[in-house]
Amino acid sequence: MINPDELIIWEYGFFKLNATILTTWGLMLVLVVGSWLITRRLKPGIQISRWQSTLEIIVLGINKQIKEVGIPEPGKYLPFLGTLFLFIALGSLLTIVPGYLPPTGSLSTTAALALCVFFAVPVFGIAEAGLKGYFKTYFQPTVIMLPFNIIGEISRTIALAVRLFGNMMSGVMILSILLSIAPFFFPVVMNVLGLLTGMVQAYIFSILATVFIAAAIQEGREKQALITKKTETNG
Repeated sequence: MINPDELIIWEYGFFKLNATILTTWGLMLVLVVGSWLITRRLKPGIQISRWQSTLEIIVLGINKQIKEVGIPEPGKYLPFLGTLFLFIALGSLLTIVPGYLPPTGSLSTTAALALCVFFAVPVFGIAEAGLKGYFKTYFQPTVIMLPFNIIGEISRTIALAVRLFGNMMSGVMILSILLSIAPFFFPVVMNVLGLLTGMVQAYIFSILATVFIAAAIQEGREKQALITKKTETNG
């Protein structure tokens, strides 16, 4: 099984262009160009294109999932969480292309996605509760919990990266083994299962990111509500 990090496309001095970098930037280009092509002719009403209809289904579905997790205003978080889901999902769907290696099969890519979530959680938390209000949550319920809360933040980031990497790599590895055993029957079946697995992993990763963000902003809201209640009581 070839790791996309090990497949060097072009090398010049210390710079190496491997399959991970190529497919990652290729996916981002497809998402950017695709979103521009679909959204440049959006129109209201019933008579809309199939592309717009598909886009609306995806957006509404992601919006609904974000709201069900516990975020009452999903529009603020849709660009980030929706991009995460679409990137992983598209990366998995393209595995039907011969010779294509998904970037999520590289630990460097999954780590980068997990780091995006790691930094997004405090950003959204601070936006909701303010800098002071958010960082006070690290001292809850007591100051003694500070190192444990920090360790929890780091460990769940590592878990996100390793979970996605392990699931994607195991699926591709199983497919390679079965293809070597029965190359004529298993390709179609395993490609379908691989696509299904990829979509499930995209859903799980984005849902976990949503849960982490929801927890951060919920703590901020509870803090703000407590401050407001104290102010009203003192007033």
